[in-house]
Amino acid sequence: MINLRTPDEIKRLFEAAQIVAEVHEGLRDLVKPGISTLELDQIAEDLILKRGAKPSFKGYNGFPFTSCMSLNEQIVHGFPSKKTILKVGDLISIDLGAVYKGWHGDAARSYVAGDIAGEAADLVRATHESLWKAIEVMVPGNHLGDIGHAVQSHVEPLGYSVVRDFVGHGIGRKLHEEPQVPNYGIPGRGVKLRPGMVLAVEPMINAGSYEVKILKDGWTAVTFDGKLSAHWEHDVAITENGPKVLSLLENNSAKQI
Repeated sequence: MINLRTPDEIKRLFEAAQIVAEVHEGLRDLVKPGISTLELDQIAEDLILKRGAKPSFKGYNGFPFTSCMSLNEQIVHGFPSKKTILKVGDLISIDLGAVYKGWHGDAARSYVAGDIAGEAADLVRATHESLWKAIEVMVPGNHLGDIGHAVQSHVEPLGYSVVRDFVGHGIGRKLHEEPQVPNYGIPGRGVKLRPGMVLAVEPMINAGSYEVKILKDGWTAVTFDGKLSAHWEHDVAITENGPKVLSLLENNSAKQI
């Protein structure tokens, strides 16, 4: 069942998503060479708790950390580690969630440590652009296939591929709700978008093949060919007036990386 949220419920989801956005902003300037991914995870947890929320991920299906810290060829669900120290040029994707007064927020961002040029930066930028291409079509009457097509049609001409094994999702009282939101698709296909739907849209884009393998920890997903991957995610409410991005701080430029 797909939940259609009332304006008041969307307000509650906005509050949770804003906490996630604030935590991401708190981490932004810390993503530099010399810091460990475990330290970033611990800072994220402290920031969530200080805002009166709890980490959505920690303990979820046994996941042991507050955030997913996925480095370079890691796509998603990477384990933070004190042994993993960021180096110049490392591509890191940070995915985290918070539950506040029973409602969940969930967002991901990708960064390149100490560098803003080159292959990794190009991939991060294209992935971010594809997310906003998807958001633009999230209007009543369109379909889930339009969302996926917007992502796919932006990144594939650039030589990138769209991960198939992991998709976006509805979000609300539960971290993962219906429907699933693929980042590939055919326009006009799939569930019709309706006001009140709240979706976590999260393109995961690879520099090489879209194929994935899971490491021995049972969680960390990496690119099969060892090439780079980037990940961006926002929580988006579909309204009569168009998409409302819940996990973007109100004072931020809408499409700023």
